[in-house]
Amino acid sequence: MSTSNLRRRLHHGDVDGRKNEHVDISSVESLNEPLLGTSSDDNPGSEVYDPRRQDLWDDDRKKEQLHWSFLFSNLIAQWAQWLANIIVSSGSVFGRLFPFSLDNQSNTAYISPLQEERLNTLRRRLQIPFDGSRIEHQDALRQLWRLAYPTREIPPLKSELWKEMGWQGNDPSTDFRGGGYISLENLIFFARNYPNSFQMLLNKVHGQRADWEYPFAVAGINISFMLIQMLDLQSSVPSSKSGIRFVELLGRDENAFDHLYCVAFRLLDAQWLVKRASYMEFNEVLKATRTQLERELVLEDVLAVKDLPSYTMLDN
Repeated sequence: MSTSNLRRRLHHGDVDGRKNEHVDISSVESLNEPLLGTSSDDNPGSEVYDPRRQDLWDDDRKKEQLHWSFLFSNLIAQWAQWLANIIVSSGSVFGRLFPFSLDNQSNTAYISPLQEERLNTLRRRLQIPFDGSRIEHQDALRQLWRLAYPTREIPPLKSELWKEMGWQGNDPSTDFRGGGYISLENLIFFARNYPNSFQMLLNKVHGQRADWEYPFAVAGINISFMLIQMLDLQSSVPSSKSGIRFVELLGRDENAFDHLYCVAFRLLDAQWLVKRASYMEFNEVLKATRTQLERELVLEDVLAVKDLPSYTMLDN
């Protein structure tokens, strides 16, 4: 029987489910979507729309949307807090030297006129190689000997006596190489400003020493070279964390590099004793010294070289 011929009518006398129930289905062909739910009064195989189940389904979908919205908003909040913490914690360094940029482009360091002037002066010192034929360089070597051994006569510029100071040969001019003239200036500054520490390291006074100790003067040249690299001084603008902080220190003290050199030398000797190192382990100790200095330079409360924790080891 076709559905167009089916009709079901429920007469008033059949409300209680009594006999004479008739069927009247109209416009069945007009349904073009499946019906959800099952009628309890009709054939179990037939399906009818149940608005209550639709409401429950809508509620579940809304709850799921609210759940994901909540998770997403929490994620955004956490990222925002993380970003804010970075900006705040680095404000003492990057906030003053670098404008914060959201486009991930390279930052351009801001350097005050005073910092730039002192940085350029330091760079000019770096460009001067040691020249044994120059009178002022010869005089500087003699001055270093006088500071190291005040009661002894100054030897000729080529003499076996220079090995006592830690030069590798009888001619100190052959040991400078990459250190340049500034490494000699650093040694002289160390001897003048921290004579007790200078003498202690020169003569290896404290600690249990190795049979094959590091040569004092050559170690000093290596420290100068290490600091130049660590502070990124050969770049147009320092970009390393240590270099950025050093520019700040240089703005407060024009001799910041020389004071930092003295700290580094004292720290190297302390690392040497702790590791019970010998000559063949010098590069390892120098690397450990650099790592420690890098950690101390980025401390928030370091506003001058004298604020470095390792500075306390220096004895004037």
